[in-house]
Amino acid sequence: MSFDDRFRLSSHAVITDAEDRVLLLKANYGDFGWGLPGGALDAAETIHEALDRECQEELNCKIQIHYLSGVYYHSAFESHAFIFRCSLESGSVIELSDEHSEYRFHALDELSLVQKQRVAECLNFSGVTQSAKF
Repeated sequence: MSFDDRFRLSSHAVITDAEDRVLLLKANYGDFGWGLPGGALDAAETIHEALDRECQEELNCKIQIHYLSGVYYHSAFESHAFIFRCSLESGSVIELSDEHSEYRFHALDELSLVQKQRVAECLNFSGVTQSAKF
């Protein structure tokens, strides 16, 4: 890779409810799939700043970032996704942006294989940041 090559970076939040179900958002773009809150970094933005901004935009909520649990390469998108354990600030009420049509808390076994691995490694964090390729 040369200095001028570009690839994508994104930050995503693993947020759970009282029953340890994971918050997913249904996209109004692309494959209209379900995904973790978060998205691509803007120029000159840190991974933490991007996550704060994306969750504010997508959920209209402030989050608390607890830890970075993994960095995952997705060959289909030539991107690295940073996965963080987060929580919504107390009293938050989710209000979706136009990017998403609905949100729902899902049990771990309802997630796709890729999502399940990333989320399980986040929820079972041992203090060692994980990485994998998909």
